[in-house]
Amino acid sequence: MTDRFGNARVLVIAGSDSGGGAGIQADLKAVMALGGYCCTAITALTAQNTQGVQDVHTVPPGFIRAQIRSVLTDIGADCVKTGMLHDTAVIDAVAAELDALAPGVPLVVDPVMVAQSGDRLLAEAAAERLGDVLLPRATLLTPNLPEAEVLLGRSVPATESGLQEAARALRGYGAEAVLVKGGHAPGDEVIDCLATPEGEVCFRSRRIETNSNHGTGCTLASAIAAGVARGLPLSDAVPHARDYLQEALRTARGLGGGAGPVNHAFNVPPY
Repeated sequence: MTDRFGNARVLVIAGSDSGGGAGIQADLKAVMALGGYCCTAITALTAQNTQGVQDVHTVPPGFIRAQIRSVLTDIGADCVKTGMLHDTAVIDAVAAELDALAPGVPLVVDPVMVAQSGDRLLAEAAAERLGDVLLPRATLLTPNLPEAEVLLGRSVPATESGLQEAARALRGYGAEAVLVKGGHAPGDEVIDCLATPEGEVCFRSRRIETNSNHGTGCTLASAIAAGVARGLPLSDAVPHARDYLQEALRTARGLGGGAGPVNHAFNVPPY
């Protein structure tokens, strides 16, 4: 189902990145570049740039619920994507609104725990709550290798078989499907492994050596959500989103003095 403008509707519930490379800003750019209509509910404001996170201002759970309610009771959503949910109260608020207003709507959960710079964005106690409350209703969970290790409570071998096993194990937490991303593993290739009820499949791509890799996790998850909102199965939405991210990395402009943003709009013609 799409809205009257012909665009697949994606509601993103996540934090704001003032530098524009990750978070809500990356989500908006990715969904729109892929032909979707993106609505937002902001969970936190960050003072952030390519060199790190300088400050975080959290949004009260009641106002997060109000944003979600405003969108879902009027515009609606064909897919919901969550990003930075920094504590248990926020996770509970998001889960309650989605249970009440979006039952059956596909949910992509990006368990944002650590920024590209290494700054912690999710309180440790919240990781367990995320697994208890949101993962059982998730259509897709998209952890990177360190996040998979936090959720599983153990190390994960940085190999294709290790990623496959981790994705399979994380499905046991209730998510319908899990994509474990191997970008943190060494090597010339990036391997991501998707576990679904039908089994596991791994995707490979050439590693692009660039400092412009800020927000890659947010971008990939939102690109997948845009595909899901259009009605694509994960077997199509995931590789299409990976192709989009690859080109966004390849054409990135190198902004800032640290980890710069990818080029979300490489496929959008200029005026």
